[in-house]
Amino acid sequence: MARIAVIDYDMGNLHSACKGLEQAGAEPYVTDRAADLLQADAVVLPGVGAFDPAIQHLRSRDLIQPIRDVIASGKPFLGICLGLQVLFEGSEEGLESGLGLVPGWIRHFQKEPGITIPHMGWNQLEFPQAQSQLWQGVEGGEWVYFVHSYYAEPEDSAVIAATVTHGSQQVTAAIAQDNLMAVQFHPEKSSQTGLKLLSNFVAVVAKRPATVGR
Repeated sequence: MARIAVIDYDMGNLHSACKGLEQAGAEPYVTDRAADLLQADAVVLPGVGAFDPAIQHLRSRDLIQPIRDVIASGKPFLGICLGLQVLFEGSEEGLESGLGLVPGWIRHFQKEPGITIPHMGWNQLEFPQAQSQLWQGVEGGEWVYFVHSYYAEPEDSAVIAATVTHGSQQVTAAIAQDNLMAVQFHPEKSSQTGLKLLSNFVAVVAKRPATVGR
């Protein structure tokens, strides 16, 4: 069974993330220790809240470089919601620099008649390009659950694995680049579609050799 480290930095609903991973067939465990991340078969970075406190909490726990090391190692990594946003260079929400693992910026939704900010509730996924391995068995148009006022704008559109339309704006709903995957929505709150995505992530982990030293 895949052992997946879920990073605790006081910015995420850890219980929901762990429950979703358990339902997907993994063995999740919550940790804020760098050594645990390196020994895990995969790592998940959840997150709810604001950009600057997230970066500050990761820095205070000496987790920024370990996260970079995990991703550089090829270990499967999944960011969720704020856990996607901190992977970028920075955000219009704050002043802190992001992890810089994905070139691009986090933007605020533009105000326009008839839309709400934050973008909160169910919306339909669109797949602009060839599907990521996260989407096996998931069709375009399926509904997932969002809560966010900011969205990712990657420099390279090739990393965009899914989009969603809010008002007149089509924005990033997920990114995928080799072993690095992240979603703006909450799979743990997205019913069977979210569970399928988590199951696909666990399947990616299961295809890799077990981590040596654990």
